[in-house]
Amino acid sequence: MSRRLHNLTPGELTEAQRAVYDGITGGDRLKGTQHFPVVAQDGSLTGPFGIMLHAPGVGDVLQQLGAAIRYRTGLTARVREIAILLVGAAMGSEYEWWAHERVARAVGFTDDELEQLSAGGFDSRDQQEQAAADLCRTLISGAAVADDDYARYRDVLGVEAVIELTTLVGYYRTLAQLMAVFDIGIPE
Repeated sequence: MSRRLHNLTPGELTEAQRAVYDGITGGDRLKGTQHFPVVAQDGSLTGPFGIMLHAPGVGDVLQQLGAAIRYRTGLTARVREIAILLVGAAMGSEYEWWAHERVARAVGFTDDELEQLSAGGFDSRDQQEQAAADLCRTLISGAAVADDDYARYRDVLGVEAVIELTTLVGYYRTLAQLMAVFDIGIPE
């Protein structure tokens, strides 16, 4: 996991850490097809999930937010992955890119689309995908969303999706920052 942070295995967990662990491993994340491992062979958690165990008060809320973003929004799988991969590319997050490139391929992204996303761009004929990519790039850049751009995002995506995408970008930026601080790379 990290040379800066000890991988916590199930036998080492406090009660609070166990609650976070169970929330991650017993929740929706591990139901259905897994495109990347969340649990390592020794039972420790990979990527940002292992970090969450070290601060269970924040980690539990963070993992719940992640589950809500993944399973309780109206975003399509493609729109969600566009946003995640744009954040991963912009933040230089190896783990985010590694994990979500697999998910993106599973939901139909082409090599060309993945190359565009890795370079921080995305051109689509699908209005929702394009609006989502444009909004995400604006959020990642830290620029204010101009009124005319907001009107387009609202009209194409809807207010709920604009809120969901904004939250998703913030969440994945947080994960990328955590992984940068604790030097989390791709699992071996």
